[in-house]
Amino acid sequence: MSDSKPLKHKYGTIDKEYGMFLATRPPEEDGPIYMVNLMKYHEVAQYDDGTGVGKSISGKEADDRYNPTSILNKIGANVVFYGDVISNHIGDEDWDRIGIVRYATRKSFIEMQSRSDFGEKHVHKAAGMARTTLVCCRPEDESLDGRDRPSPLESRLVAMVVRQASNRQSAFSDLPEAVHFSAEGTIIGDGRKWDTVQFIHVNSVDDVAAIAQRVSTENGDAYVMGVQVTLDSITQE
Repeated sequence: MSDSKPLKHKYGTIDKEYGMFLATRPPEEDGPIYMVNLMKYHEVAQYDDGTGVGKSISGKEADDRYNPTSILNKIGANVVFYGDVISNHIGDEDWDRIGIVRYATRKSFIEMQSRSDFGEKHVHKAAGMARTTLVCCRPEDESLDGRDRPSPLESRLVAMVVRQASNRQSAFSDLPEAVHFSAEGTIIGDGRKWDTVQFIHVNSVDDVAAIAQRVSTENGDAYVMGVQVTLDSITQE
């Protein structure tokens, strides 16, 4: 299923050194990895000529066409968290959507990039995405690795915190009620490396704003956002 053509995109800078780390893990050092996607869309998708899209569509609609779930299933990966950002409280980006995929191994994420079926779908992501940050994480609670793919939800609000933190345990202590992830690397982004990602189920946007008040940014940048989720096996068992 390989494709010799490299994937084309303009939505972020690849950390090639970390990409090589992912690609070269021996089996005894490999294992599940969570790819946390922060997404910002073009207002109108930027397709190249000849892609077969006959009318203008939004960046979000293009991402809906991308939807790689069928390919993820083939390689043993699952979408474990998915939703639209409805409020941005801290950070220099107004993110639109969050998606998290759990891959069985780091190497499987890299190998997927050369699949021809993935390349066919990726043209939609390349057209729809203005910017992406992709943070590669491991959970503090490793039992999440065995949690089943979630059933669709009607509605659930989650506060999500992504930050640079010189002391991860201190960052985790700020929000003891959160589900904590340590970032191993940032494979795509704007050059910044992120250290922690945290999730808290909340009842209102006001609750997200209150959490933002507790997040320190003195050691680096942070994002705090409210996400209306339709899939969630991070905060929901």
